[in-house]
Amino acid sequence: MKTTPRFESAINKLYTAFHNNMLNPECCKQCAVGNILDNTDSWKHLSDYHGVLKLNYVGKVHQSFGRRFNGYSPLELLQIEMTFLKACGYQLPMHHKNKKPDNPTDKDVLFNGLSEVITLLCKLDDIPNVMDYRKLFVVKKDRSQKALQII
Repeated sequence: MKTTPRFESAINKLYTAFHNNMLNPECCKQCAVGNILDNTDSWKHLSDYHGVLKLNYVGKVHQSFGRRFNGYSPLELLQIEMTFLKACGYQLPMHHKNKKPDNPTDKDVLFNGLSEVITLLCKLDDIPNVMDYRKLFVVKKDRSQKALQII
């Protein structure tokens, strides 16, 4: 399957962060976007609230100038982070009074977040969803008929 350089880079960084316990939804440098952007937190200045799709003035300026951060526009970065947080079980926007997972760094919680982020990254780059496991269980009609004949 042909992918894009930004997709490959993002997947490698997220995979490495997940397996090295460097993925944390509550840290701007270690969340999904923080890892994609090489563990920097400058992206948090694109919006006034964490986990929303509304760009602030700074974000709108970068978006209107066509600025890209490791290949992603400001709005795409907010989409990635919102998807990650929502799939991890956060009520958005992030606020100390809003619902959050009991253990945000639990591997199951993080895996749920990453699965949804990878699905979104595939959609953004118009490539087949690499997380769609259903194709593994599809049996072609010809094969199943041959298998039945053998039994």
